[in-house]
Amino acid sequence: MNKIKISPKITFVITLITFGAIMRLVPHWPNFTPIAAMALFGGAYLGKKHLAFIIPLAALLLSDLILGFHQWMIAVYISFALVVFLGVWLRRRIQLGTVLLATLASSILFFIITNFAMWVGSPFYSQDIVGLMECYTLALPFFLNGIMGDLFFSGIFFGAFYLVQQRYPALVRA
Repeated sequence: MNKIKISPKITFVITLITFGAIMRLVPHWPNFTPIAAMALFGGAYLGKKHLAFIIPLAALLLSDLILGFHQWMIAVYISFALVVFLGVWLRRRIQLGTVLLATLASSILFFIITNFAMWVGSPFYSQDIVGLMECYTLALPFFLNGIMGDLFFSGIFFGAFYLVQQRYPALVRA
């Protein structure tokens, strides 16, 4: 019988992503969440592309089952999947500068996609350029919280992984 062997690296990465999903359930500032960091980190460190998508998306889905869904969830999941792609791109380029750049790109991507969906599907905004700009303008405080949350949690995930690799070099080879 074939046994599935899960490496210490995969176990640690899944643990950090699970931590991120749990942190979504803890009271926090609006949009100060680990969503982008989970996707970026999973894309960067889960070696197989299918795992890079499945594990972070499953963590997001499980936490959403507890938090609840809203009509713009598809935009959240689309932006999340695109951030996983950024993480896959980041995989062979993990350095402080590229992680910061990818984290900021993740924040911008999430902001643009989710607020565009809000504008398209909401009766609160006129369906013209003025309404779109109003939607983006009113979302700026949430965007700033999102950037801070993305930087904070990316720092935790990538930083923790870096520090653990220094202590346990087997994670580098796994």
